[in-house]
Amino acid sequence: MAEETTTSGQLAVRIVTPDRVLVDTTADGVELPALSGYMEALYGAAPLLAELGAGEVKLHGGSSGDAKFFVAWGFVEVLPQRVTILAETAMKPSEIDPSQAQQQLADAEKDWSQAGDDAEKYEYARAEIRVAEEKIAAAKDR
Repeated sequence: MAEETTTSGQLAVRIVTPDRVLVDTTADGVELPALSGYMEALYGAAPLLAELGAGEVKLHGGSSGDAKFFVAWGFVEVLPQRVTILAETAMKPSEIDPSQAQQQLADAEKDWSQAGDDAEKYEYARAEIRVAEEKIAAAKDR
């Protein structure tokens, strides 16, 4: 486990989904998409629990060097020596199918235009649009 192998000044970082542990490594810093905007966690940070949005997680330095991952929805726990991301969806950019992401965007935009006065359908479509757009952006950065 990365937590046991951290060196001074490095964070243990885990990205976990219901299906798998995508990442278990160390990093000097972690940029991540909180629901309220991007944030960065560094070694020694104050404890924080935040809702995760959709976007790229960027790991800087550490045992894996710089790396990027796509995540969507969930929670992030930041502790002084560890960052744990519990995501509904998490993927390496190489796992993203750009044509599938484009289709997801088209479907979500259609749902948004047909939502009418139904606030729940509108919010769901808006969230799906964000996920699709972030997947497309992550796939371009591979």
